[in-house]
Amino acid sequence: MSYSVGQVAQFAGVTVRTLHHYDEIGLLAPSERSTAGHRRYSEADLDRLQQVLFYRELGFPLDEIQALLDDPDTDPREHLRRQHELLTVRIEKLQKMAEAVEHAMEAQKMGIQLTPEERFEVFGDKDPEQYQEEAEQRWGGTDAYAESQRRAATYTKEDWKRIQAEVDDWSARYAALVAAGEPAVGERAMDLAEEHRAHVSRWYFEVSYEMHICFGDMYVDDERFKAYYDAMGEGVAEHLRDAIHANAVRNA
Repeated sequence: MSYSVGQVAQFAGVTVRTLHHYDEIGLLAPSERSTAGHRRYSEADLDRLQQVLFYRELGFPLDEIQALLDDPDTDPREHLRRQHELLTVRIEKLQKMAEAVEHAMEAQKMGIQLTPEERFEVFGDKDPEQYQEEAEQRWGGTDAYAESQRRAATYTKEDWKRIQAEVDDWSARYAALVAAGEPAVGERAMDLAEEHRAHVSRWYFEVSYEMHICFGDMYVDDERFKAYYDAMGEGVAEHLRDAIHANAVRNA
C-alpha cells in the first residue's frame, strides 16, 4: 500500500511543501511514483518520516537528522534507544519547567513578587507557599485571607527579608525562653506571645485574641505546625499555645 503526498501530509501534520523539501534534499525520498509522476509513499517511508519528525521536534537540524538516519552502523533498535534517552531527558526538563511555572503561579496567587534568586535569598530552602492551597481552601472566603493577599502583593524583597528576620529573631528568643524553663504563664512568655500576634497583625491581617487562641491550638493539634515549632526546641509548640492562651486572658 502506498500513499499520496497529500495523505501523508495529513497523517503527519506537516505541509505538502515540507514533504517536497525533504524529497529535494534527500532526507525523505518517496519509494514510488505514480504513472503520472506523482510521489507515492510506502509504509517504510512513513516510518522514516516518523523518525525525521521526532528528531526535528527535539531540535536537530535536518543535515544531522539525515546523517543519523543514513548511518549504516545504526540499526532501528539503536534509533529507538537513542530516542528513549532523549525523551527521558526532555521529560525531566519539562517536568522541572512545569514545577517552576506552578511555583510561579502559586507565588502570584500569594502575592510574593520575587525572582527565584530573591526567593532563595529570603526564604532559603523553605517554601512560603507550601500550604497555600490548603490555606485558600480553609480561609479563602474570609476578610483576613483577602487582606493577607492584598498586603503581600505590595511587599518588596527588602520587606520579605525584614519579615523573615523578625521571625528568626522571635524564634530564637522563644526557644531560649523555653530552654531556660520559664513558665508559659510568665510575663516574658506572654510578652513574646503578644509579639507573635502583633507580627501577624502588622504584616498580614489583624489578629484578635480569640483568633490567636485558635492559632495556638492549631500549633499543637496540627502535626505539621507542631513539628515546625518543636523543631525550635522540645515542647515549644505546647508552651507557645499555653502562652497565647495566658496572654489572651491577660488582655481580656
